[in-house]
Amino acid sequence: MAKPLVTYPIGTEFPGTIGRTLETSSPAWPARPQAKEGSPNIVVIVLDDVGYGQLSAFGGLCETPNLDRLAHGGLRFSNFHTTALCSPTRACLLTGRNHHTVGLAAITELSLGFPAHNATMGFEHGMLPEILVEHGYNTFCVGKWHLTPPEDTTPAGPFDRWPLGRGFERYYGFLGGDTDQYHPDLTYDNHSVRPAKTPAEGYHLNADLADHAIEFIQDAHTSAPDKPFLLWYATGAGHAPHQVEPEWVEPFVGRFDAGWDEYRKVVFARQMELGLMPAGTELSERDPDVEPWDELSDEARRVYARQMEVYAGFLAQTDHHIGRVIDFIERIGELDNTIVICVSDNGASAEGGEHGTRNEALFFNLISERMEDNLEVIDIWGSEDTFNHYSWGWTWAGDTPFRRWKRETYRGGVTDPCIVFWPEGTADTDQVRTQYLHAVDVLPTLLDVLGIEPPAQLKGVAQSSIQGVSFAEALRNPDAPDRHHTQYFEMFGHRSIYHEGWKAVCPYPGPSMAEGVERGHPFGTAITEAILDDLEANDWELYDLTTDPAECHNVAGAHPEKLAELRELWWREAERCGALPISAGGIDRLLEKRPTAGTPRKVYELFPGGSPIAFAAAPRLTNRAHSITAFVDIPDGGAEGVLLSLGNRHGGMALYVLDDRLRFVHNYLSLDRFTVVAEAPVPRGVHELRMEFAPTGPARILEGYGTPAEVRLFHDGEQVGFGALPHSVPVTFGTTGMSCGEAFYDSVDPSAYEAPFAFGGGLDRVVIDITGELLVNPEAEMTRMMSQQ
Repeated sequence: MAKPLVTYPIGTEFPGTIGRTLETSSPAWPARPQAKEGSPNIVVIVLDDVGYGQLSAFGGLCETPNLDRLAHGGLRFSNFHTTALCSPTRACLLTGRNHHTVGLAAITELSLGFPAHNATMGFEHGMLPEILVEHGYNTFCVGKWHLTPPEDTTPAGPFDRWPLGRGFERYYGFLGGDTDQYHPDLTYDNHSVRPAKTPAEGYHLNADLADHAIEFIQDAHTSAPDKPFLLWYATGAGHAPHQVEPEWVEPFVGRFDAGWDEYRKVVFARQMELGLMPAGTELSERDPDVEPWDELSDEARRVYARQMEVYAGFLAQTDHHIGRVIDFIERIGELDNTIVICVSDNGASAEGGEHGTRNEALFFNLISERMEDNLEVIDIWGSEDTFNHYSWGWTWAGDTPFRRWKRETYRGGVTDPCIVFWPEGTADTDQVRTQYLHAVDVLPTLLDVLGIEPPAQLKGVAQSSIQGVSFAEALRNPDAPDRHHTQYFEMFGHRSIYHEGWKAVCPYPGPSMAEGVERGHPFGTAITEAILDDLEANDWELYDLTTDPAECHNVAGAHPEKLAELRELWWREAERCGALPISAGGIDRLLEKRPTAGTPRKVYELFPGGSPIAFAAAPRLTNRAHSITAFVDIPDGGAEGVLLSLGNRHGGMALYVLDDRLRFVHNYLSLDRFTVVAEAPVPRGVHELRMEFAPTGPARILEGYGTPAEVRLFHDGEQVGFGALPHSVPVTFGTTGMSCGEAFYDSVDPSAYEAPFAFGGGLDRVVIDITGELLVNPEAEMTRMMSQQ
């Protein structure tokens, strides 16, 4: 007769016996975490920069049939809220704590040396995967992360705040805030990888992410079909770049010709019909920053309509690949016992500016968009040759029926779509729930329905209190009372607070960009004590959301006592959640000195064959003298390929050999490319190939121009090439990193060579020597950071 299997909790005393031999001994095994029988799988889908009025499930005109399917088979929560920004919302979703409490007052790139702002995400704030692993779940993360300080995203680590360091067992995606959909900056577990295919072979990031999500689930299911899983599925869509194959755009051609004013009317009517807004809701008024559609030129209308056609195609394609994952879960018989939660991380994004942009990097290099620049690429808008973003007119429309957008704490920035699908756990289907929810409520709700108590410790670390509340009762009862009664908001000094149907807002820099300028503090202006006193005295607004859900009527004058109550409540909540000090999106964030993995240096030594360097950790080469020296061994038959590459086709620089000539290209953000070619062939044997970049005048950064420069090419110290650049990139080439011996990510000049174009000769190393002082324009650099959320 078989002996029973005896187990015991790890860390407790061995309960078996140990004799001199097996004959006199009895075994016992350390217990492995086991999920409760029948525990549901969990899929959390986090869309990026998708507004309340964009998905068809929320009345929008972007057709998303797979998300519609989840909504029809589940519930739409019409009163779900986020932080107004990317990294902070993701932190709330994963920890159940407010974003300041966990140190993410803003995106990771804009950290400050205060607990609310330091972006370190302490381990006392346990994440959902860290909890579920201890309860027998597999945990998978696919897509965007953006929760690691950028200084820690190099191959030197530390890796404890990468996905695998925070409880996920497998990861495939990108660590930063955005990436090229055709040439992404990919990380697999803890190392960089390149896509398995090229765009010409049909590559797109959305398809790749879905493939890996399916692979992760399939691998685990094959080996342990009864083991539940958590899948964190975070798309790059609809963040810029809005890149998608033409066949997905074609069905939307002509759909947006009526413009953003008409879009809002149509979508608002659909939202009212769906019951997303209560009877009597008014559509918010025209935004002061957005021009009326009927006052635009025909040329402008054509460009703007195309921008939205491409965005809609991007969301439709994203939805298709989400559908593939859902279909696979159904195929293995697990869909009925799977909780699917789909949310967006903030409102629609206005980072394309007034006109939209062919290349997002233009915006954070302070290069003014021109209609002719957009017209030049209108026929390839959304292709791999654009890094595109739509006009903020579509942002305003995408947040229908609310006012404003991402980064601001009006409802357009913080009220987002939320779908919950769980056939075995919800009482109704195709219904709307109106309970007030916030991103911090997702984790406690999941723990509640799983019957898991929040842990007092995780891996020996005492845990902070979870600040969200469960909305599990609302899954089964449409009349369940609100449990989340009070919620503060703060993003770059834009503040608000909700309390039992009332909301007070203190907008900063103002109710709109234009009004911020009128008040003397345009976006990015630091909040001083004097400015804060003025805001406190004069700028608070009050809205009764029970009768005015779209924040159309400021009733501060009619209810001064209520406004005073909410102002005081904001300060109490800010103190409780550690939200101070208040900091705008200004240069104080940029100038903050931050810890780094290594000490500052002026000489970088790179070797071929290794991992690329993330853009945040790559040496800053703009507006400063520098040299690049490659130590090569050229065979008798010659060799060609990339020696060093930084950036991509949307902006960058590269030193390479082609047609037996050393060459240097400086890509001015796809508007200009300057190439310097050596006059003499590359010598055979062991040699030094060198490029020197010497500024010859001042940078005009506020005009969008970096320093002019002279570029010289050398063989073993002898000059063989010269070129004069009239201007250069002023701030940054973008968000693509640096690679040695190949173009790891993409070609800086696709007309000259295709990536990876690995160097075919011997390459010992490449040395970058920074000999000049870095010119930094704080305003331009801040704009760059803000555009990567």
